[in-house]
Amino acid sequence: MNFSSLTILKFLLSAALITLVTEAVKRSDKLGALLASLPFITVISMIWIYHETPVDTRIAKVSTHAQLVFWYVLPTLPMFLLFPWLARHLGFYGALGASAGLTITLFALTRWIMGRYGVAL
Repeated sequence: MNFSSLTILKFLLSAALITLVTEAVKRSDKLGALLASLPFITVISMIWIYHETPVDTRIAKVSTHAQLVFWYVLPTLPMFLLFPWLARHLGFYGALGASAGLTITLFALTRWIMGRYGVAL
């Protein structure tokens, strides 16, 4: 596998963001949650997509990406509400598993519903 300098930069930036959030949580739950809720990864991804896509299709590619991210974020939101309750009853890893199952189910439901309205996810 041949990694370019840009690929290595992407890995380092992603790792730095995760580290920033986990370190912030040590100081303040609220700050850590705020940082985690910001769409850093989406915005950075859009920048990379924009610069790595041919000029004639880059706006369309980034726009499609942003629209799809919107629809895929929606089914993840219930997990954040249910996780605290699940963790108290199922433990941390049980809650993670149940949350993943719920999110996958909601992804499928969202895809099916949006497909009925002509939105291909």
